[in-house]
Amino acid sequence: MRFNKIIIVLYTVLTSFNSFSQTSPVKLFDAGRRVSFRGLSVVNDLVFWASGSNGTVVRSLDGGNTLEWMTIPGYEKRDFRDIEAIDAETAVIMAIAEPAVILKTKDGGKNWSKVFEDTTKGMFMDAMDMLVDSAQIKRSKDQGNRKKGDKAPTHTLIVIGDPINGKLFVAMSFDAGDTWQVMPKSESKDDVRLVPDTEAMFASSGTNVKLTAMGKYSPALVATGGSKARLKDLSLHNINDSLPMMQGGTSTGANSIDVFNKTKSAVIVGGDFARDSIGTDNCVLVSFQTGKPVYSLPVTMPHGYRSCVIYLDANNLVTCGTSGIDISKDAGKNWQLISKESFHVVQKARNGKAIFMAGGGGRIAQLILP
Repeated sequence: MRFNKIIIVLYTVLTSFNSFSQTSPVKLFDAGRRVSFRGLSVVNDLVFWASGSNGTVVRSLDGGNTLEWMTIPGYEKRDFRDIEAIDAETAVIMAIAEPAVILKTKDGGKNWSKVFEDTTKGMFMDAMDMLVDSAQIKRSKDQGNRKKGDKAPTHTLIVIGDPINGKLFVAMSFDAGDTWQVMPKSESKDDVRLVPDTEAMFASSGTNVKLTAMGKYSPALVATGGSKARLKDLSLHNINDSLPMMQGGTSTGANSIDVFNKTKSAVIVGGDFARDSIGTDNCVLVSFQTGKPVYSLPVTMPHGYRSCVIYLDANNLVTCGTSGIDISKDAGKNWQLISKESFHVVQKARNGKAIFMAGGGGRIAQLILP
């Protein structure tokens, strides 16, 4: 009789465990529309913006429960591969290919103004990043709760594009995207923007460029792919290192980089998007403790090609791609597959803890971790 009770208890425990382990961590808000999302920016736990193909932008003000779909007039055939949201009303979007265009809204997407355009033949902008200088403000979680006399934070943006005449395209904005400055031409043979024709960036998630804030040493980092996978520094430190990851083909190399400034650490992911189930040579860990980058490899790699990676904190990370989602609890040394669902981009709230994802087929979701 006692043995039977033990069996019943064990069965109940195992059934509960299996039920929990089979529960998807992905809370899907929408899917099925003919839109591929590559851009995603999360302001806080309630407000996020996404951008994608067919001139599409999506905004949510309630954590994804309600999605506001927009098609930008005049840009119905453009692909907005990246977006940076400043707040619930203000966002900047970037369109790939010719002509290169950057648009900005200040009224929640009702109106968009063109803040940058480049008609140069071969223009293809890949990614955009924004650095918020919150040291200037006594900041609450809600930007709208600033007290009188507090200074508004500054927003620095950078956009990176495929090489034109053998040099990566770089432009920056120091006024929240209102005006842009293209990095001036240089004939120097040491120009870090120099790349061979077979090397460029992948516009897979808008995350292969990163503005950092690591104290005195704060590089602007770019991860490339193609014939070579490299880490480049667009500042004066002139990093131009080949990465120990998959490279050599038209679909191989680095796709995404994120930095945790407090520990002066970075993680780069990628692989081969044409063979997205290959789980080798697709992740590199970088330490900037000594100033110059020091590279190492995870013990357990992500389980396939990954197009985006983010830090949740110093030890916990998330990476996603077309073949699944992985998490790491030890600063990227080991990765655990938690879902085989396909997403292009994942982002955490800038002021909060919520994690959202977006991908092909109009997929928008929240990632809920235990």
